Amino acid sequence: MLAKIHTAAMIGLDAQMVEVEVDISPGLPMTLIVGLPDTAVKESRDRVRAAIRNSGCTFPMKRITVNLAPADLKKIGPTYDLPIAVGILLSSGQINADTSDTLFLGELSLDGSVRHIHGILPMVAMARERGINRVFVPVDDAPEASLIKDAKIFPVISLSQLVSYLQGETDIEQFTEHVPWQDNRQNHQTDLMHVKGQEHAKRALEVAAAGGHNVIMVGPPGSGKTMLARALATILPAMTLDEAIEVTKIYSVTGLTSKDSPLINERPFRSPHYSTSHAGLVGGGRLPHPGEITLSHRGVLFLDEFAEFNHMALESLRQPLEDKVVTISRAEGSMTFPANFTLVAAMNPCPCGYYGDPVRECKCTSTVITRYQKKISGPLMDRIDIFLDIPRIDYEKLIDDRPAEHSEAVRQRVQTARQLQLKRFEKVGLNCNAEMTAVEVKQYCTIDIAAQSLMKTAMRQIHFTARAFHRTLKLARTIADLDNADVIGTAHLAEALQYRQRNINI
Repeated sequence: MLAKIHTAAMIGLDAQMVEVEVDISPGLPMTLIVGLPDTAVKESRDRVRAAIRNSGCTFPMKRITVNLAPADLKKIGPTYDLPIAVGILLSSGQINADTSDTLFLGELSLDGSVRHIHGILPMVAMARERGINRVFVPVDDAPEASLIKDAKIFPVISLSQLVSYLQGETDIEQFTEHVPWQDNRQNHQTDLMHVKGQEHAKRALEVAAAGGHNVIMVGPPGSGKTMLARALATILPAMTLDEAIEVTKIYSVTGLTSKDSPLINERPFRSPHYSTSHAGLVGGGRLPHPGEITLSHRGVLFLDEFAEFNHMALESLRQPLEDKVVTISRAEGSMTFPANFTLVAAMNPCPCGYYGDPVRECKCTSTVITRYQKKISGPLMDRIDIFLDIPRIDYEKLIDDRPAEHSEAVRQRVQTARQLQLKRFEKVGLNCNAEMTAVEVKQYCTIDIAAQSLMKTAMRQIHFTARAFHRTLKLARTIADLDNADVIGTAHLAEALQYRQRNINI
């Protein structure tokens, strides 16, 4: 008897339907799994055999052929344990049920219990799009699966429980407890009010958060660059529900979601060490997997000690900073991952860190300083919107007890500016000013006559590239949004221009 069961496979960040065909025929007892399985899938025959026996069922002592279709799609991981077990029980006549509109997902332990797997959210989303009526998932993954609206989720504790349900002997209650959407009121230890001095940097971070602009901070050790970057997380605008689902899918595939809080409702803030490899930062591997820039999607990627990162890894940021996606090509094929993040970089002006410092003398030669600063290429610097010099903090500012502005007050202004941008870009599908292309810049970045004259003068003196010109206008548009102005004025453009630099020297 031939049995057919539906399950799903993960290809990058996307799920694809897989049909598990099980045929039991007379012959020497053996289990053969075909359809391009990896080692974990091949090992499922031993897990399935033990799980079936320990669940009170009989494992057929015949020739069992399991085909995972389509056969040209690489099958990875233990996701196929549960559907293979159900297929064997159906094919052997131990279960009599209609499973044509059902999706089975789960790993089996030897005692028959169903374990958590990665990628539940995109798999359930695919099933909903295909019109699948029921989805059986591990009980630990039910809250995450329920994030997909209108999906009928049935949590499974063990194979024996599922067999009893399919036989009509017991009932499995549909999981309907959807995870409530909450604003990302973050409880971080670092608040802008804790940062002493650096008022110009705080204002620049407010602009960056409001428009999603890239930032680089240059200053001596101990001047507060890392603290400022971490404080940025407290003023980021709240994610929309669609953004939260989008980010949660990425974290689901990489196994970084929590069963206690499956929905990622805070903007990601990733801070990889400078020793991170190219594959770790951008993504890669024999079968490409997401890297830090994809895990930063809709959030912030903070690169401390920017100049110490691998040169190839830094240069590979150029495409995602411009296109908001990263494409990784391998022999098996190419995959495109989302990478719409805000880059915040921090670095010292020289290897010793004190070039230009008024207190400590720099011990680096001019050649060493030039070589150090040239680690960051011109094309990469051209993709950064805000350049900040972070000087040493004076003693008087460190002991100043006057209350500074709380992050929540800044966050409210940022949120208001983002709402203006969401309304403006409603028809074109953008989320913030930094995502504008040259077409949107021409349409939405209207500047008055005085500002046009200022921009013309700046172009002549600073020698902007076309990319820098558009990025300056996008930055000015964000500053105007914070000022609730429809047209970019001279003051808005002047502030935007002061954030632009041709190099990173202090």
